[in-house]
Amino acid sequence: MLLEGKKLLITGVLMDSSIAFHVAKIAQEQGAEVVLTSFGRTTKITTAIARRLPQTPPVIELDVTSEEDLAALPDRVREHVPHLDGVLHSIGFAPQGAFNFLEASWEDVSTAVHVSAYSLAALAKASLPLMPDGGSVVGLTFDARFAWPVYDWMGVAKAAFESTNRYLARDLGPKGVRCNIVAAGPIRTTAAKSIPGFEQFEEAWGTRAPLGWDVNDAVPTARACVSLLSDWFPATTGEMIHVDGGYHAIGA
Repeated sequence: MLLEGKKLLITGVLMDSSIAFHVAKIAQEQGAEVVLTSFGRTTKITTAIARRLPQTPPVIELDVTSEEDLAALPDRVREHVPHLDGVLHSIGFAPQGAFNFLEASWEDVSTAVHVSAYSLAALAKASLPLMPDGGSVVGLTFDARFAWPVYDWMGVAKAAFESTNRYLARDLGPKGVRCNIVAAGPIRTTAAKSIPGFEQFEEAWGTRAPLGWDVNDAVPTARACVSLLSDWFPATTGEMIHVDGGYHAIGA
């Protein structure tokens, strides 16, 4: 099995349709032991959804904007597994005001950047003591090389996220930790539903992607994440892998 004996920390499980849920499911099927994170009022939701996985994993408290939670992460993880081999960052949030590019306040923009970009570095740093023999950090993005309709400051935050991945690859590589991200096509997740006008992406994607695209199928993206969390990409870091049906390669 691809992840036999691996210990993984997976963030962002909120629905059984989410990419993170499918990463957790496939990872367990491939032999991994999984620990989930959640925080605040969403912990109840994550705990309930966790029961739908092949094995019910523990759920630990982690707010990636909380220095206290980040500092406590190693001890909380060690209550369930002795170390980590991989971490999935599936976290993103922007206030509604951030989806109006010219009118957005710095307060809204800074929240988007903190939660959706800086948190990748914060989570990787907090997890580092748990990966003394190296490991893999994988994040999820929506290709931020372009200005998309309606995405606005979340697109800017994702651009920062993608750049953060490259700097993490530079600094964590000598410690044996690989850092890569997966650029997924639009999936009907909780995050997508919070973006006004997100259906514009859904309508265009299926017709332009050479392989087609199913907005209800998170499995292809999850499989890419699981592959990157495995030992099958030992010399790949700082990379952004597209799982979008080939949409990114088509100009018009």
